[in-house]
Amino acid sequence: MNHAETLQKLELRFGTLSISEFRDNLRVVVRAEQVGEVLAFLKDQCGFDFLVDITAVDYLYYPDAKDRFGVVWCLLNTASGERVIVKTFLNEPDLRLPSAYPLWRGADWMEREVYDMCGIVFEGHPDLRRLLMPEAFTAYPLRKDYPLRGRGERHNFPVITRAES
Repeated sequence: MNHAETLQKLELRFGTLSISEFRDNLRVVVRAEQVGEVLAFLKDQCGFDFLVDITAVDYLYYPDAKDRFGVVWCLLNTASGERVIVKTFLNEPDLRLPSAYPLWRGADWMEREVYDMCGIVFEGHPDLRRLLMPEAFTAYPLRKDYPLRGRGERHNFPVITRAES
């Protein structure tokens, strides 16, 4: 399969989508309500059997941005080497998306990292909890409105020391 075939299948199933291509990667922008269905279609009907990455971008201070957050899934078809990037946009207060965990088990820690750093909630994730920050931490450090030096929360972080051998 190639980009033209994937694009044709996507447009037959979902109608006109916002599509672009950059450095041999097909980029598809979809509405948040349809992202779960698009991801499942790409896996089941187009052969994208490998989830490479999930990440999020905070567009808070971007002058032309209409939405606050973008969430990005990078997919790979291991048989053909074709890559596709799926992107959707969200705004507060509704930062919820369906989990990709039922499609690709590798989404587990990737979704936890996006949740922990940006506050995007993946509904249906089996264990959505903090991955990098302590459970008691209440902020999301990769949001643009989070201060570079924090808000003084480090004073109550547990101190982790190495055991002496």
